[in-house]
Amino acid sequence: MGLKLFNTLSRSVQEFVPLDPAGRTVGLYACGPTVYDFAHIGNWRTFVFGDLVRRYLDFKGYAVRQVMNITDVDDKIIQRVRETGQPLREFTARYEKAFFDDLEALNCRRPHQTPRATEHIADIIALIERLQARGLAYATPEGSVYFSIEKYRGGGARYGRLVKLNFEAMRVGERVRSDEYEKEAVADFALWKARTPEDGQVFWPSPWGEGRPGWHIECSAMSMKLLGPSFDLHLGGEDLMFPHHEDEIAQSEGAALQPPGRPFVKYWLHGAHLLVEGRKMSKSLGNFFTLRDLLARGFTGREIRHLLLTAHYRETFNFTLEGLQAARAALARIDECLLKLRAAAGAAPAAGEAPLVEAFTQALDDDLNISGAWGAVFEWVRDTNRKLAENALDAPAAAAALAAWNRVDSVLGVGAPPEVDVPAEITQLVEARQAARQAKDFKRADALREELKARGWTIEDTPRGARAKRL
Repeated sequence: MGLKLFNTLSRSVQEFVPLDPAGRTVGLYACGPTVYDFAHIGNWRTFVFGDLVRRYLDFKGYAVRQVMNITDVDDKIIQRVRETGQPLREFTARYEKAFFDDLEALNCRRPHQTPRATEHIADIIALIERLQARGLAYATPEGSVYFSIEKYRGGGARYGRLVKLNFEAMRVGERVRSDEYEKEAVADFALWKARTPEDGQVFWPSPWGEGRPGWHIECSAMSMKLLGPSFDLHLGGEDLMFPHHEDEIAQSEGAALQPPGRPFVKYWLHGAHLLVEGRKMSKSLGNFFTLRDLLARGFTGREIRHLLLTAHYRETFNFTLEGLQAARAALARIDECLLKLRAAAGAAPAAGEAPLVEAFTQALDDDLNISGAWGAVFEWVRDTNRKLAENALDAPAAAAALAAWNRVDSVLGVGAPPEVDVPAEITQLVEARQAARQAKDFKRADALREELKARGWTIEDTPRGARAKRL
């Protein structure tokens, strides 16, 4: 079975077939951060989901080219720039750096290209000019440019590809200046915004006068510039389906740059909302967390990543602190198994095959069924622990099991167990306890075990001898 994904465009699960005639290269665009603040845990669910898609396509052997935009100019950013008095680039640079630091903390692969909107103003203007030349955009006396949904639909195009819209409530001729507007409110949206006093020094020259781009046109210009006018996958949170992604389709296909019969994007994937402690995240409710907040509470990036990858991407997910504790315990089970496998494998070459990879692949081929994938992992852990306990794994088989885990973890990205630095005095106590046992001085051996316990360590006997383990 090949990879199948739920395509929001068709509202159905479809087999993934790249546009590339050779079936090898894949263009992937993911909506990135708006750099006006630290990303919160709801944002990170979407970004980790995007990383899962990227990693699994890599795992399947595709040559993936991933682009993620950096929105470094929009209404919120301009407001913050005005409030802080900082230059635009100085203000956004802080939060852009924080985003990439957090991306690394969650072990997400960095996209191949991360274009900033402010570096593509010329491409944005060229796209708006093309829409204007095709009669789909119009300028206003003050120097703004809007996309005409009426003209777009009048030419036979469909507006409302990703969501169902109520066109009886359509307010023809009304315009939306803000970058965000309520669902079911269908109105012409801004492609270029004329400069206002509130914009301060955030503006660029254009054929229509000084101003700045609208949010939606940024993604269309950058994605088509870097991936071509037609590409395979576009990812984002379900909150972006309308208006952002719907407007992307309208302006991108309205520009008619695609080859005949090709869409702007073939597959649209959307991740569901995240709740925190059963409620919508809100600072007033005390359940609003950035990644940094959780790291400050003592949780690790791999624990947070694990929890964010436990529910299917299309299911609303309830993020809790108890869930993070459960993620810690789950990773500890995996880590313990891997430590034992390493001890059993030594330097032996891998021999034989573990069934883990096949079961894991079957699960993720089914619209990224991550629950099934984790089920395969923990079934493998149970089976491996049993074989280790029965001394039924020789060194080559243990090495093969480790190789299987490494293959699977190239997708999961939770990493190997951290190396434990055992202090010299603890090693000496372990060796003294082993010597006491060999001398049949069990009273001293028990006393040494208790001393190790008091210092936060225990002793575990393995096929390769005793080792110290933190409690």
